[in-house]
Amino acid sequence: MPLPPDLPDTIPIFPLPGALLLPRARLPLHIFEPRYLAMVDDTLKTQSRLIGMIQPFETPGKPDRLHAVGCAGRLSGFSETEDGRYMLTLSGMSRFRVIEEVEGFTPYRRCDVSWTGFERDLGAPEKDSGLQRGPFLDLLNRYFQAQGLSTDWDAVREAEDELLINSISMLCPFPPEDKQALLEAPTLVKRRETLVTLIEFALHGGEAGEVMQ
Repeated sequence: MPLPPDLPDTIPIFPLPGALLLPRARLPLHIFEPRYLAMVDDTLKTQSRLIGMIQPFETPGKPDRLHAVGCAGRLSGFSETEDGRYMLTLSGMSRFRVIEEVEGFTPYRRCDVSWTGFERDLGAPEKDSGLQRGPFLDLLNRYFQAQGLSTDWDAVREAEDELLINSISMLCPFPPEDKQALLEAPTLVKRRETLVTLIEFALHGGEAGEVMQ
């Protein structure tokens, strides 16, 4: 599948720990730092309106390191509050691989990126033929109860495979490294398998959850 012409070689980067964006999903953002307000202002002037969401490494003493893979979202919703903050919605377009960071005069970070290898992100929504909805939703319900989370279960039950798996991957309060593993899963099936593993780990006393008897 050829890449569309509006995927630029250089994009602004928003390194936000724990914030996961996936292709064909939507991520709401609340922007208030001056450097990222400037990033949004500049992005609105571009044809692509893309912002790259990426996880920084949680390494003491090395706060500037970025993971190699992120996901770019198109700025599809925008409003401004009375005190100058921005409320955004990013619509996930495609994952990317960082080539190198670009030195420049912007207060925010920018990177040269490659879209190669992520052509699947630009196609139709994926299906998961191995998804067993009953057991998956039972597991999800136990996890949500343990975490004190709530959701619209009617909408969850009716959601298509990709929307269900990606939405839960973005919503669950996993550590940034686990979010990165979900992002880098090559297929929807692998993402669901990773998600189930993380939920089961949390339910048996991992960092993201409580012990279930």
